[in-house]
This record gives sequence, structure tokens and C-alpha cells, in this order.
Amino acid sequence: MGDFTGKTLLIVGGTGSFGNAVLNRFLTTDIGEIRIFSRDEKKQDEMRHAFQVSYPEYAGKLLFFIGDVRELSSVRGAMHGVDYIFHAAALKQVPSCEFFPMEALKTNVIGLDNVLTAAIDEKVRAVICLSTDKAAYPINAMGVTKALAERVATAKSRTVPEAQTKICCTRYGNVLCSRGSVVPLWIDQIKAGRPVTVTNPDMTRFLMSLEEAVALVEFAFREGHSGDILVQKAPACTILTLAKAVCSLFGTDESQIRIIGIRHGEKMAETLLTNEECARAQDLGDFYRVPADNRTLNYDNYFSNGDAERNTLTEFTSDNTTRLDVDAVTAKLLTLPYIRQQLGTE
Repeated sequence: MGDFTGKTLLIVGGTGSFGNAVLNRFLTTDIGEIRIFSRDEKKQDEMRHAFQVSYPEYAGKLLFFIGDVRELSSVRGAMHGVDYIFHAAALKQVPSCEFFPMEALKTNVIGLDNVLTAAIDEKVRAVICLSTDKAAYPINAMGVTKALAERVATAKSRTVPEAQTKICCTRYGNVLCSRGSVVPLWIDQIKAGRPVTVTNPDMTRFLMSLEEAVALVEFAFREGHSGDILVQKAPACTILTLAKAVCSLFGTDESQIRIIGIRHGEKMAETLLTNEECARAQDLGDFYRVPADNRTLNYDNYFSNGDAERNTLTEFTSDNTTRLDVDAVTAKLLTLPYIRQQLGTE
């Protein structure tokens, strides 16, 4: 694994879908140790037993830490000797954050600041912070807190040399079949003989697999510079197209799709790269890099020596990216282990 050989990786908020995907990717490699930090002991116990069964010869490299990112002292307890951190702890359900915005602030912003503070103090070599498309032009509490978390990460990156602690953010769209996402809900509805509930048929969403989310974090780890936001060029589809693909796979007629209306705080389309970020973004092929604006607070320097040039990129949204039809979405769904398990083909 090159950079990860013999190293210790800490996954903050590691009992979720992303943490499980990282373990499946890294545990059987020559990585030295993987630590899972979260506050849910039940999920930790379930994960511990699952990986002991699946990878008995590697399970000794997996350690679990109970703690809460909201408490700096709690985070410090898991940090000693860590080389790299993937930070995935967040409150991420849009409606829940709308009703409890201060709870979202405590986890998504203060929690991130605590992790970065402890990481810098312990001289952790790299921290990759997971963000979301909802941080771009945020209109809901979840997006606002994640946007602020990105600013915290950028500000922290200015306080420490990259050679000591590199701090990057990855921003990505909806991860198919992740915990709490819509596809598992629809599958449950189909199996229970209930209608397939769709918020708005014209709503568009980016589509990524868990493996692609992990690949984006790996790309940021290897290619990112401190203060960067890294974005993957993901395709998208309408919610109705996604629902039709799921119905087709699981043998349900499209007449079972029921429109229920947009929930609290939802957007019709998502943005991964804002027009303002495009002014300095770099096109890296399959990814965009948004470097930090590292100008100082001394704006007098720019009155006489301004920079009038900007890139020709425009904002990257789920409305102007590659649009997948039902057949393409169906093919993408069939690449996912969760879907194959639900279909009984794996």
C-alpha cells in the first residue's frame, strides 16, 4: 500500500457506511493498524464481530475507541501514534439537522475543529475531511454546518506547515446505498408491498458508489495540498429515473411510485463546485481541485496589484453534469454489492 505500509489510520465516525468501505479496502493490506472512533458502542460491537468473522487473520489490526468528537479530551484519547485520519463523523440527515441545527453545529463544526486541533498537536501527517455537495450554496442547516466546517479546515491548514500536517477536504454527492440513503428505503418498501415514495420526480442528484467515495479520499490523500477541496466528476440522474431503475431491478411496476413532495431543507439540484470556486479551480481529469485562498488579511496589497484573471470553468451541478438514463442507472446499481445481495445474486 505504499504510503500506508505499517502506518496507523484513524477513521473518525468510522462505524458508518464509509468506515465499513474503508475497512474492506484497507484491512487486508500491509497497513499497520486501523482505529475506529465513534460514540455508538452497539455499532462498534457489530462491526467488530463482522470483521472478526470476515477477516479473522486481519482483525487484530482493528481497534475501537468509544468517544465523541464534541469533546476535545475524548478525541485526544484516540490520537496518540496516529499517522493519518479520515474524518467522517457528521450529522448528515437534512431534515434532522433542520429541526436540531445546534446539534449539527456541535458535531459537524466543533467536532471537526476538535479533531484538527488534536491532530495538529499530535503531529498527524494528514487529515482528510469528508464534506458534501450540500456545503456548496447551502440552503439547509446540514449544508451550512458543513460549509462552515470546510472553512474551519481551510483556516486550520494555514496554521501548520503541510510537511507536518496536511489538511484537505473532499466534497462528494449522494453515495448510493449508504446508511440512511433512499435506495435501501425503496427496496424495503418494495419488499413490504408498499408504494415507492419519491419526493419530486424532477429533482436531480449526483450518483457515487461507496468505493468511489473511498477512491476520492485516497486521491485527496495522495494528490491534495493542504487547504484543498477535492471534487470528483460524478454523473447524475433525476430521482424518478433512480426510482424506475430500482423498480425494474426488483420487479415492481412503475405505477407503484408515489410522489410525496420535497422534505424540509431539500434542494431540487445539488452543486459540487460553485461558480465562485471555479475562479481558481483546477481541472485534474476525473477530479477538480479547489486550492485554498491563502492571501493575507492585508488587503491593501491588492488595491494596486489585483488579479483580474479567472478560469473559464462554470459551476458543476447535478443539472449540468452527465445525465444517466434508466438503463445506465440500472447498470451502475448492479455494480454495488448491496444491490446484488438484496437480489440474491451475491
